[in-house]
Amino acid sequence: MAFKRAGQVTNPWRLFLDLLYPRRCAGCGTEEIGATPFLCWECFQELLPVQPPFCSVCGQPVWGNIDASYICAACSAKTPGYDAAYGCLLYEGLAREMIVSLKYNAATWLVPDLAAILEAGFRARYGDILVDSVAFVPLYHRKLRERGYNQAELLARRLARSLDKDVVSRCLVRKRHTPSQTRLTAAQRATNVEGAFGFRWRRWLEGKRILLIDDVMTTGATVSECARVLKKGGAARVYVLTAARGLR
Repeated sequence: MAFKRAGQVTNPWRLFLDLLYPRRCAGCGTEEIGATPFLCWECFQELLPVQPPFCSVCGQPVWGNIDASYICAACSAKTPGYDAAYGCLLYEGLAREMIVSLKYNAATWLVPDLAAILEAGFRARYGDILVDSVAFVPLYHRKLRERGYNQAELLARRLARSLDKDVVSRCLVRKRHTPSQTRLTAAQRATNVEGAFGFRWRRWLEGKRILLIDDVMTTGATVSECARVLKKGGAARVYVLTAARGLR
C-alpha cells in the first residue's frame, strides 16, 4: 500500500491558526509538517503499511513468499463473522503511539491523519468492493461518558465523509461492559466479547454491505463479534478496516 503526498493547506482559517499555533509533528515535534497535517515526511516514512502477503480473510501478515491466495490457520479453523478484514499499519512504533494517544490521551487532532491512512488502506484493499454504509465498534455507554468520545466513531465519520457514505451510527450497540482485551489470550478474547453487542433498526442494515471501522485489531475477536451481530441484523456483507494491525 502506497500513500500519496498530501496537498498544501489552502483553508485561510487554517493558515491563520497555523500562524498563531504552529503545528508540530506528532512523531518528532518539528514544525516542518509536510506529509500529513501532523506528520513530517521523515516520521511518515517510519510507518509500516501492512503489505501482501497476508491472510485473505483476516489480513494477518505472512512472512515469506506466497503466490496464491492464502487463508491462515485461525481462519481455517473458525470462520470469522466478517467477510474480510484489513489493518492498514503494523501496530508498533509511531503508529502505536498515535493510536494510544488518540484512545487514552484525547489526541483527537490526530483523527484526520489516521482517517487519511484508513482511506488509503480502503482503496488499496477494498477498492473494487462496493460498500453501502460505514459502521464502527461502539463503546459501552459508561465508558463513552468517561472518555467523552469514541475514537472508532471519530475515525469512521471522517472516513465516511471522504468516501461519501452514510454512517449507521446507532444500529450496532454494546450491551455490556467488557474488560480490556489487552492481556487475554485469543480464546479468552472471543469469550470476553461473546454476546456483548446487539443491533437495532434492521431496516438500516437489511441487505447492506457494511464497512466496519475500529482503531486496532489483533485477534479480531471484537470485530468478528460485531460483524456477526450486523449480519444477524440483516447486513449482507461486513468488511473490517482498522488503522493498525497487531500481530497475534
